[in-house]
Amino acid sequence: MKVTAFIGSARKKHTYLAAEKFLQNLQSLGDIEYEIVVLSDYNLKICKGCMLCLNKGEELCPLRDGRDILMEKMMHSDGVLFATPNYSFQVSGLMKVFLDRFGFVFHRPQYFGKEFTSIVAQRIYGGKDIVKYLDFVGSGLGFNVVKGLVIKTREPLTEKARIKTDAAIEKQSRKFHAKLRKQEYPNPSLFKLMLYRMSRTSMKMMLDENYRDYTYFTEKGWFHADYYYPVKLNLFKKTLGRLFDFTARKLAAQN
Repeated sequence: MKVTAFIGSARKKHTYLAAEKFLQNLQSLGDIEYEIVVLSDYNLKICKGCMLCLNKGEELCPLRDGRDILMEKMMHSDGVLFATPNYSFQVSGLMKVFLDRFGFVFHRPQYFGKEFTSIVAQRIYGGKDIVKYLDFVGSGLGFNVVKGLVIKTREPLTEKARIKTDAAIEKQSRKFHAKLRKQEYPNPSLFKLMLYRMSRTSMKMMLDENYRDYTYFTEKGWFHADYYYPVKLNLFKKTLGRLFDFTARKLAAQN
């Protein structure tokens, strides 16, 4: 299996080293190859907000940079790690530019059956909120999410702190490896089911063949599916799914 780490720091220090240790631990558990992608090594331009990727298709984006190379690396991975320092109580600017470059995937998710987790390196405070954000991002892209990890990197780093950090990273590696081995398509939560059914039903009523979201959902068969991928919903979720569809149709009719 292939795991790729995307590093949102230009320095090969705490964030990079934590990601490297995470991947080495994974490899020691067996049957894993890995790649470390340092985002600063790639040409990534700032999204202009022109909406062409959303409305007409990502291939029409006017920016010519490393986006597609990075997306291919993600697609050909069984698992993905996003690692970022805590800069100004958020992901690094480099990581945010990276995320913005494939914002259209939140409309047309594609990484189902793949695992995702994150590591946030910080000195003092705010990392848990960043992990929560990255967990949400991973889920929105289609990944199965293993809750991310915050590590403390206040310098000078004591031996006790280093041992504690190494143990936390090892534990995260084991959790991630266990999920990788399952390679599952989990039953959606009620929240995820609601997002899917209401967005696709609204899309079906309000868009047409002139919009890439509409043609993408048509190609995937998502307008007539219970969920993004084959899943057996129980009677309760099937009933709620129909209710979400009904609610979306009513809201769309009012617009």
